[in-house]
Formats: sequence, C-alpha cells, structure tokens
Amino acid sequence: MAYEAEETRYSSMHYNRCGRSGLRLPAISLGLWHNFGGVDSGKTSRAMVLGAFDLGITHFDLANNYGPPAGSAEESFGHILSQDLKSYRDQLVVSTKAGYYMWPGPYGEWGSRKYLVSSLDQSLRRLGLDYVDIFYHHRPDPETPLEETMGALDHIVRNGKALYAGVSNYGPEQLQQAAAILKSLGTPCLIHQPAYNMFNRRPEEGLIQALTTENIGCISFSPLAQGLLTDKYLGGIPEGSRATKPHGALKPAQITEERLAKVRALNQLALARGQTLAQLALVWVLRHPIMTSALIGASKVAQLEDAVGAVNNLSLSAEELQAIEGILQ
Repeated sequence: MAYEAEETRYSSMHYNRCGRSGLRLPAISLGLWHNFGGVDSGKTSRAMVLGAFDLGITHFDLANNYGPPAGSAEESFGHILSQDLKSYRDQLVVSTKAGYYMWPGPYGEWGSRKYLVSSLDQSLRRLGLDYVDIFYHHRPDPETPLEETMGALDHIVRNGKALYAGVSNYGPEQLQQAAAILKSLGTPCLIHQPAYNMFNRRPEEGLIQALTTENIGCISFSPLAQGLLTDKYLGGIPEGSRATKPHGALKPAQITEERLAKVRALNQLALARGQTLAQLALVWVLRHPIMTSALIGASKVAQLEDAVGAVNNLSLSAEELQAIEGILQ
C-alpha cells in the first residue's frame, strides 16, 4: 500500500529557527545512529521513519559510518526515501556527516578535503540524493589545518552537494575558529551537534555560550543518554535493550545503582509534572534558547510518540530546575 503522510503532521510539532538562518528544525529530530543498519529489520526501520514524519518530525540525521555495517543506515534510509518519501523530499531535512573511520588507508577518516568530498559523494549514492540539506564535519582533526576542513565544507555547499554546513563534537574554541573561517568564506556555520544530556553536561563548559555568542544553532545528540533517561531501566537492564547489544553505545557498566537512583528520582519529578522521564529529559535539554532540536534514537514508534509529547509542556520552573540540580549532584 502506497504511503500517504498524515495530513495533521504539522499541527502540534514546534519548529525552531536554527541560529540566524532561515531554516527551522523540529524540536524533536530522529537520528539513525542505531536501529537502521543492515543488521536491523527493514520493516521496523520503515515504520520508524514514516511514523516520525507523520508526527511532524521532518529532520533525519545520519552519518557515513552509521550501521552496522558502516554505510548501511544511509542505504536503508535511501530505500525508504525512494519507495515512500520521494514526493515529500522538499519537506524533509536530511543530514549526514564524515569524520570517523570509513574505509582503509590514509584518506578514509578525519578532515582532509579529499576524505570529506569523497565521503559525501559516497553518501549521496547510498541515499539516492543529489544533495543533503546539512553536511557536518563529524569530529575535529588534530592534524589537518582547520582552514582545509572548513574550505572543504564551503566547496561542498558551493557545489550544491549540501545546502548548509555544520560541525559536531567541536569544543568552544574550535567551534569559534571554525565559524570564523566559514564566515570569511561566505558559507556560515549553520549548526553544531554535541552530546548533551543530564548526565553529560560538558557543553555547559563554554560551548553553549560560544554558540549563543556566534548565534549558531545547536542540536543535541543522546539527549536521553542512550535510553538511560527513560523508564526502560528503572528496574534494571531489560532483555533486548540497547545495553544488551554488542554494538550498542550504552554499556551495562554505565548503569550503576547510584545512577539508577538518580533516574528514579527524576522519574518521580517527571510524573509530578504529568510527563514521562523521557519527556522531562528532552524539555531540560531544550530549555536553552540556542537549542534548536533534540536528536533522539528510537526502536519503536511508541517511543517517538512519547518523545514528541514533550512539546506539550516545554517550560520548567525555577523550582523544578533547582530540584533537578539537587538530584543530579
């Protein structure tokens, strides 16, 4: 049966302007880091992507090495695009990245012009697209001059292979240096993608201020701490969860009793607000004005529905913020 998008999909989602650009992103975006690789069910992947779009999630985030195996998430998403979403392409924001290891030899990772341009060409073939909306440098390269890496992003945008340029995993000083170079080239830095959640607050150590000063959008990945900031682990590690998968980013050693005690206390606070723990965790990330979107992963459409419900109450009182701080200390 041919897919037709839900007519009311734009009625409840919030769309936030990305920095000083004209682009707006949904408050909740879908990342394809996990659950969309060649080892995963194509039927489930399709249900997730189409379910997300029906909920007003227009932004889908990938990288060259997402899988496993590397590249397979782009292939899976490309198939869904061609089979179901071709007529909706102009309503979607598709992003991908390059920076981590992708192929053998000296040109298969980091930040050289050769690697970034070649990687995006490969990504476009896997996706079946002429361009992506956002192309990121995925991590800083300590050896390649930043001018070369940013020059490659400028080249990619000018050649129409991406509409916007962004960076990921950059520190505050690196971010400001990269932004200055891109600005001088005439291709502004649209967005930065750091890991940020209640248990990983490193962006508060200067990055959020730098983004605010530069007026660059921010999209946090792992806002739910790989699922730890949901009700999934309240009773321990359930079978089939991300923590049980050999290729998952959440390891059992990270799920300590001390951390679970904090998760349970946060869950009680969320319930008092009439929200789930996941919704509270997303609202907490989105409380910063510069935060354009929270990038979630999911394995079930119900998880997407729950996450999108966070936009129904995006305010946190001073008392609630203080209570959260007390729990996290």
